[in-house]
Amino acid sequence: MTAENVHKPTRGSNRGAETRSALLSAAARVFCTTGFARAGVSEVVAEAGASVGSLYHHFSGKAELYMALYEEFQQRQQERTHRVAAQARARGETDPTQLMYAAARAYLEGCIEERDTTLLFFSGDGPPGFESQLRTRLREWTDRNVALFRKAEEPVDEALLMVVSGAMLVAVSEVVRRDGASARKLADDITGLLSQLEPRRASPDTDGASTE
Repeated sequence: MTAENVHKPTRGSNRGAETRSALLSAAARVFCTTGFARAGVSEVVAEAGASVGSLYHHFSGKAELYMALYEEFQQRQQERTHRVAAQARARGETDPTQLMYAAARAYLEGCIEERDTTLLFFSGDGPPGFESQLRTRLREWTDRNVALFRKAEEPVDEALLMVVSGAMLVAVSEVVRRDGASARKLADDITGLLSQLEPRRASPDTDGASTE
């Protein structure tokens, strides 16, 4: 690596990272207050104390800002669910399905804790096509958690995945519209019902193929 490469400012520099973080924080405040559709880039940069040029240096526009906020939210949710699943395992839980539902409850708890942020993504006020992407990502989240918890030789029940991910999409939308105690009771009730679901097993007369 040359001296020129060492000293040349990059987008990954501390200053650049601080500007990007400030823009994301400002976008979260503006979108939550004004709504995504009505918010303007000028409002975001004013809130961040930045320039329009700096915003377009880091993001292509407000849709990319919105998606970056969503990715950060999803990362926090993944960390929450992994932590709760690890705690359940430490208590002796080994059933992959029950671990998945513990993770689902943690996901809902994260939505309650970040109510305003969650409402931003589940209110229907996002970039074009985001609702479809939201459903896909929640299905992927469910699929990833099942893959983490089940044994390698166990088949995946596709129908169960669709039921759980669909139920979670509705559950999040309802839970975040209630106050803390009511929201947590609803989250408990939903995951309690979901935990009664069990994956179907492969039929012995299908040459090893699953009847999922």
